[in-house]
Amino acid sequence: MKIIRTTFILTALTLVLVILGGHFGGRQGMTIAFGFALVFNAISYFFSDKIALWSSGAKAVSREELPRLYQVVERLAAKANLPVPKLYIVPQAAPNAFATGRNPRHASVAVTQGLLQIMNDDELEGVIAHELSHVRNYDILISSIAATVAGAITYLAHMGRWAAIFGGYSGRDDRDRGGGFSALLLLILAPIAAFLLQLWLSRTREYSADETGARMVGNPYGLMSALQKLGAYNNRIPSDAISPSTSALCIVKPLFGMGSMSSLFSTHPPLEDRIAALREMTIVPER
Repeated sequence: MKIIRTTFILTALTLVLVILGGHFGGRQGMTIAFGFALVFNAISYFFSDKIALWSSGAKAVSREELPRLYQVVERLAAKANLPVPKLYIVPQAAPNAFATGRNPRHASVAVTQGLLQIMNDDELEGVIAHELSHVRNYDILISSIAATVAGAITYLAHMGRWAAIFGGYSGRDDRDRGGGFSALLLLILAPIAAFLLQLWLSRTREYSADETGARMVGNPYGLMSALQKLGAYNNRIPSDAISPSTSALCIVKPLFGMGSMSSLFSTHPPLEDRIAALREMTIVPER
């Protein structure tokens, strides 16, 4: 069911992109829009992990530097039958963590200094299990593709609006399509639809990673406690290292400046809902 839901969202995003291109450029526009999707997805596939690590200021760490982190990651990776990812530290007081990489063989996990300072061993294990679940489920690749397609839709919509302002499309094509009003409506609605589909996908993958991580550990309690602690600290400590473009990868939404985005438009589900879902789980430990 989760695979079907994810496939549906990615397909819907691609269709929005192709329809937008086709509306303003006919068959040639559809081809150009599809080309946009392929190019953006290729860039995302090969470089999204490097961009995320670079933009957050993450630094690679060795086993000698952080033996506690390596022990937890190596134990859980062996339990989940995953290669041990590359580990990074982010010089950031606000506690958080994220995973990136196009597949398990090219995965990286980054944690902030603040996270290591406040988490006990059970909580750290819950956080790492959540991040390894993203790796195991190929969530980073899926989310990156969704983000790039949504970005292409927004870019094309901006191009369409500029074309409308300077008379880039008019005349017979407009009359055949119901006039300029329908075109303007599509330019407004297409980016909104892409944004909402992307949010839906992101929230779905967070719930899935919580569940998979809890089953990987054998109980949900460490992750539940970690989420409660992350919520409390991130409401007080603004992020000054993790960029907004990387925030969707984080285990909890970072706080930027003096406020945070409404939960209605957040890439992450409300923490209380995630904790409630974990509390209701019946765990059968993985063998």
